[in-house]
Amino acid sequence: MEEKISIKTLLPSEMEALLLSLGEPKYRAKQVFHWLHQGITDFSDMSDLPKALRQKLDDACFITRPRILRKQVSQRDGTVKYLFGLADGNSIETVVMRYEHGNSVCVSTQAGCKMGCVFCASFDPKKSRNLTSAEILDEVMFAQSDSGLHISNIVLMGTGEPLDNYDNVMRFLQLVSHPEGMNIGMRHISLSTCGLVPMIGRLMEEKLQLTLSVSLHAPNDALRSQLMPVNRRYPLDELIPACKTYFEQTGRRISFEYAMIGGVNDTPECARQLIRLLRGFPCHVNLIPLNHVEGSPLIPSTRDNLRNFQNELLKNGLNATVRRSLGGDIAASCGQLRRQYDQEVAQ
Repeated sequence: MEEKISIKTLLPSEMEALLLSLGEPKYRAKQVFHWLHQGITDFSDMSDLPKALRQKLDDACFITRPRILRKQVSQRDGTVKYLFGLADGNSIETVVMRYEHGNSVCVSTQAGCKMGCVFCASFDPKKSRNLTSAEILDEVMFAQSDSGLHISNIVLMGTGEPLDNYDNVMRFLQLVSHPEGMNIGMRHISLSTCGLVPMIGRLMEEKLQLTLSVSLHAPNDALRSQLMPVNRRYPLDELIPACKTYFEQTGRRISFEYAMIGGVNDTPECARQLIRLLRGFPCHVNLIPLNHVEGSPLIPSTRDNLRNFQNELLKNGLNATVRRSLGGDIAASCGQLRRQYDQEVAQ
C-alpha cells in the first residue's frame, strides 16, 4: 500500500500534477489549495468539489491537524501560548504576540532542539525531530483561527534551529507567502539562526526578502563557546564574515540577538568587544533581557547594566534596541519554551 501524501506540503503546481494523476482537471488545484489554507481538516468540508474527487483525495492524501493540548493567555499583555500535539505524539509550542503594528506568531521548526545553548529551555536532543512544512504552517493557521487574532508577521524563533531543518523551512516559506494562501510577505518574516555558517551561505543564494536574525550573545569566542556549543564549530571569525557577505549579496540588514546575562556578557568590556566586532557593519543589535528558566543559575542583567550597555553601543554608532519582553508570566518569552511542559509531564 502506497504511503499517503501530506497534501498541505504541496505548492499549486504540484497540486495540479496530483490532480492530473487522479484523472481530474488541474484547475481544481486552486480550489483545493484555497481550502487547505483556510484551515479545513477534512476533505468532506471542500463543499465545492465533487464528492468523487473528495473521496479520491481522501484515499491518496491526508491533512495534518495539530491538537491543542494547552492554551495559556498572559494576564499582563495578552500573549497567547499554545502547546500543540502532533500526530506522532510529539508536542511543540507556538506563541502569538500583540504589537501596535500587528500580531506576530513565533513558530517552532523542530520538536526539541539539539543546539544546546545554555540559556535556552528548548534543548532536548532525545526528542528532537524536524517539523514538516505542513506542521509549521499549521502553527500559523491554527494559532490564528483559535486566537481570533489576524497574523501579519511571523518569527521563526520558537523551538529548534530553522537552518537545521532547511528544506522544510524553505518549503514553509513558499507556502505561507503564496498569494493564494495566507499571503504573508517575506518582509514580514524573520528567521533566527544560532549561526550555522554553511547554511547562511545557502540561504543567501535564495535572495529572500526576509530578516535574518543571528543569535550572537557574546562578543568573543571563549565566552560564546561556553554559552553556545555551535561556536566551537563555527567561531566568530567565520560567522561574522558570513554575515557581512550575506548583507552584501542580499541588501538585507542582519539583526544580532544578544541576551543580556547578569555578570556574564553585560560588562563594559563586553560592550567594547562587541563594538570592535561589529564596527562599520550596517546591522541591528537586539538586546534581550534574559528571561528566567527554571533550574538555570543564569540571571538577567540589572536595568542599569542594560541601559549602560545599550548607551555604549549607541555612542559608538551601533544601532541597538532593547526587545520588549512579552508573555513572561506564562513562560512564553524568548528562551522559555518547552522546559516547563516537560517538567509538568515528568511529575
